[in-house]
Amino acid sequence: MIKISKRKLKNIKEWIKFALAIVCVVVFAVFFVFGIWSPIKQPVNVIIPRGASITGTANRLYNNNIIKSKDLFYFSIRMNGGKIQAGEYEIPRGAGAWTIASMLSHGRVATTTITIPEGFTIKQTKNMLMNMPFLVGDVDCNTSNPICDLHDGDIFPDTYRIARGTSRLAVLDLARKKMIDVKKSFDGAKYPSPLKDWNDVMVLASIVQKETPLKREMPIVASVYLNRLNINMRLQACPTVVYALTDFEGDMHGAPLLSGHLKIDSPYNTYTHNGLPPHPIANVGRDAIRSVLKPANTKYLFFVADGRGGHKFSRDYNEHQKNHDAWREIKKELNPSLRSQSRDK
Repeated sequence: MIKISKRKLKNIKEWIKFALAIVCVVVFAVFFVFGIWSPIKQPVNVIIPRGASITGTANRLYNNNIIKSKDLFYFSIRMNGGKIQAGEYEIPRGAGAWTIASMLSHGRVATTTITIPEGFTIKQTKNMLMNMPFLVGDVDCNTSNPICDLHDGDIFPDTYRIARGTSRLAVLDLARKKMIDVKKSFDGAKYPSPLKDWNDVMVLASIVQKETPLKREMPIVASVYLNRLNINMRLQACPTVVYALTDFEGDMHGAPLLSGHLKIDSPYNTYTHNGLPPHPIANVGRDAIRSVLKPANTKYLFFVADGRGGHKFSRDYNEHQKNHDAWREIKKELNPSLRSQSRDK
């Protein structure tokens, strides 16, 4: 058995302590250099274009004072797989070379959300996307791809999480594919009389969507229009006239809908044409679709705004006229200029 003197044992312990101290210093230095040593005082966005080289990216990051050392960045990229991915990145405050390299190597791009409101038309949606600077590209194309021939009813209004720098056509395609999935979820549903196919359902759902934002009212509004269709009564839905007047945009931008507008010559004008319009007049959510497939059981044929965000429903024209007169009085109270106009007449 080998005996170690107390003095040697003490020396060994001292060397072990010294070695551990060196290791700690090295670990701290590595941690500092790769994790803490950063010139970034505030979050910064960095766009890496397609085809960008590691060298070119390193030079750009260094010249913009985002990294302290190109060599450390090269080493960090190699340790993370040796590649970088294109996209827009939101580099957090205090990010070191390792964090930045890891983000670029694994494609942890900056994301955002886009909400396509229920009731928006294709034109409104495209205009909205064109005003979003974090997207790229155009909203129109001329190939045989389905995304180049969108019609109202083809996309699903929803909130979508996407990477910054996503193309606008890709966003539209995402919403188009979601609508396909939504349609499949209603496979097997029975269409209420006199609706014959899915297009009929979507057309009526789009009218309901434009008539009321209230989920609880949608089945009642749907019942009114179904009741009218079943007795061959014209729908006389104002949103269809607006759709025709605005060249399918569906927004009057604050301008009033006048009685003369109701005479516009268009297959979408349900004041002058019987039955449903040929295609949907907006993009619709699930609630509007459900309201058409499962309408309320009513005998209502008319409805008018009640001044509180909803509507008053009636079975006959006389009752409807009373409700309409009440609505006129409410509008006069809300808009004093209407009272003066009434007195002048």
